[in-house]
Amino acid sequence: MKTAFEHPVYNYKVVRQFAIMTVVWGIIGMLLGVIIAAQLVWPELNLGLPWTSFGRLRPLHTNAVIFAFGGSALMATSYYVVQRTCQVRLISDKLAAFTFWGWQAVIVSAVITLPLGFTTSKEYAELEWPINILIAVVWISYAIVFLGTIKQRKTAHIYVANWFYAAFILTVAVLHIVNNAAIPVGAFKSYSIYPGAVDAMVQWWWGHNAVGFFLTAGFLGMMYYFVPKQAERPIYSYRLSIVHFWALITTYMWAGAHHLHYTALPDWAQSLGMIMSIILLAPSWGGMINGMMTLSGAWHKLRTDPTLRFLVVALSFYGMSTFEGPMMAVKTVNALSHYTDWTIGHVHSGALGWVAMITIGSMYHLIPRLYGDTDMYSVKLIAVHFWLATIGTVLYIAAMWVNGILQGLMWRAVNADGTLMYTFVEALEASHPGYVVRWIGGLFWVTGMLLMALNVYMTVKRSNAEPQPLPQTA
Repeated sequence: MKTAFEHPVYNYKVVRQFAIMTVVWGIIGMLLGVIIAAQLVWPELNLGLPWTSFGRLRPLHTNAVIFAFGGSALMATSYYVVQRTCQVRLISDKLAAFTFWGWQAVIVSAVITLPLGFTTSKEYAELEWPINILIAVVWISYAIVFLGTIKQRKTAHIYVANWFYAAFILTVAVLHIVNNAAIPVGAFKSYSIYPGAVDAMVQWWWGHNAVGFFLTAGFLGMMYYFVPKQAERPIYSYRLSIVHFWALITTYMWAGAHHLHYTALPDWAQSLGMIMSIILLAPSWGGMINGMMTLSGAWHKLRTDPTLRFLVVALSFYGMSTFEGPMMAVKTVNALSHYTDWTIGHVHSGALGWVAMITIGSMYHLIPRLYGDTDMYSVKLIAVHFWLATIGTVLYIAAMWVNGILQGLMWRAVNADGTLMYTFVEALEASHPGYVVRWIGGLFWVTGMLLMALNVYMTVKRSNAEPQPLPQTA
């Protein structure tokens, strides 16, 4: 039997499923972040158990926020945007449903295996080989659904958001398969096929492009659709958006080596990573400016529209973090910042300020429309969530910046005889106040996500009580 919310043309069921799980996994992933942040303030909170130790919960946190929260958001919005802009239904409802249930199975597998200690030890690629095979199958299915839908489009051109989504989907598939090539030696144990420094280079080719394509290109697709829609203005420059796309995807692939400065990686490869990272500033800021200028003539809407605030502040953090990244890739700066909390602050200025905020703004636009309405249950709750998220992000990254510079300077300080002036434990003790502030910032974020869950629940409940026709405009 058809439900009141089924669209006569588009498949919104899978979009609704991914959208709801975006909120659920957002709460779980960020709560895990708060727990491990608290462990750095109060180490006894690891409970003396292996399953609750920082080393096992930390990869669970990163997988939950990147792949569960971020991945669900990308799949929800890409399935929605590709149907609306191509004016055609997803090519296969069954394959789309498989991508939803398959992706949730991947995340549940991570929730089980990572606390048990099954890990490849590769950053953002910790899951072992059986799960990696499932990821590849689900991801290829996702590519077939998305690209097949574009192929069947009824529009003359492919809107730029779909270019970014397509690039993210195809590139992540290649990155995942190549980086996770391994020789299994047990049910949940494998060894990489690559030796030594080559393995490190392949890993950071994946690791930085997980940031570059999963956490940037995909969410830029989100930006290019939802910012103009929420602002009710056309994108500032369509030509700039195309230049932005090609410049970004041809440059990003080369930047991963900046994670390996002052290591066994050949010096030329380190320098290439640094140079390409600096060049990346141009396309990144081109995209940020394009998004910001889209609000020309609509800035007054920020007074009354907290959803638009989320989207605009996300662009601000995107601009800031894509300035900070190239700066930290410069070897002389990296000598101070590497291995310190400054790196953690940089990652979270992008992850919280850019990725999470653009996701939340997009969800606040998307979810009521999926349930036959045009507004969330409470605009005031969105406004409160916005300020919790903004203050939480600023507290987090400011604390980590201060900690990072403090740690870098303490680690480099030497006595007249060349011995280290400070022990590592002394640097850790000096970092303690920053860890407290970081934990408070995380609490702000989790509180905001709980308010979002309440707002979404009430929106769905209201729509179920009084179903309305879905909006037809693209």
